[in-house]
Amino acid sequence: MSEKYVVRRGETSDGDFELVVTPESAGWGYSSLRVLELAPGGTAEFDTGPDEMVLLPLSGGATVSCDGEKFELAGRGSVFSRVTDFAYLPMSSRAQVSSVDGGRFALPAARATRRLPARYGPAEGVGVELRGAGQASRQVNNFCTPETFEADKLIAVEVLTPAGNWSSYPPHKHDQARDGEAELEEIYYFEVGSGPAGEGIGYQRVYGSGPGREIDVCTEVRGGDTVLIPHGWHGPSMAAPGYPLYYLNVMAGPSPDRAWLICDDPAHGWVRDTWAGQALDSRLPLTSTSELPT
Repeated sequence: MSEKYVVRRGETSDGDFELVVTPESAGWGYSSLRVLELAPGGTAEFDTGPDEMVLLPLSGGATVSCDGEKFELAGRGSVFSRVTDFAYLPMSSRAQVSSVDGGRFALPAARATRRLPARYGPAEGVGVELRGAGQASRQVNNFCTPETFEADKLIAVEVLTPAGNWSSYPPHKHDQARDGEAELEEIYYFEVGSGPAGEGIGYQRVYGSGPGREIDVCTEVRGGDTVLIPHGWHGPSMAAPGYPLYYLNVMAGPSPDRAWLICDDPAHGWVRDTWAGQALDSRLPLTSTSELPT
């Protein structure tokens, strides 16, 4: 059952795109994600179609052209080096992306109902939030939330977890439209820090939240792996000792309000009450808008 919801790096590659997850391939209605890889001097063109998208550098910088606008993205060395700038690409548009030095670029997207203008998102405008405490400490880069950036349906954030910590914890869900909770499909895309012997590992847990919402995932993740969450409790996302963990969250759903409302698993929600007596992990923040060593 778990493999239905896990996409390994390269499994859905298509041309310049090393990852392609659409609402159709995921079996849902709104959330999607592509990862574009360009060689030095490379260029790619694509149509956004019915989706609004954000072009988010994972590594490298780019020039992005869309709707007669041109955006120069400084980007970053890696997801562990700095908070990046980005470009918003509206539905029903054609975009061109080029990169002098090459790089990898995520395209979180949502099936949209309104056509908003193409825009540049500066790194300095991204809200960096530190959540949790102790070994549940993590950093959230709120680059495309209802409070930080206008979009029609898309909600997207980056989460950085220091080595050995747990994030997306306590486990939570957002699979019902009711008071205090919004119905949102979610994609987790992972990058993992390296150690002396090479690539690191992390882990992700997802489990059922009731009849009709059965799901059972407990999987090792490596850089470029993706986990699809149509419903259910999700968390923790576990950074193994020695390896910091990054994930990109992409969310969208049917609500016209674009609300990000979650419900904790009542079996574990009490953990939040213990944070008042614990300090944040001193390694945070892991990144800022200034370039840091990778």
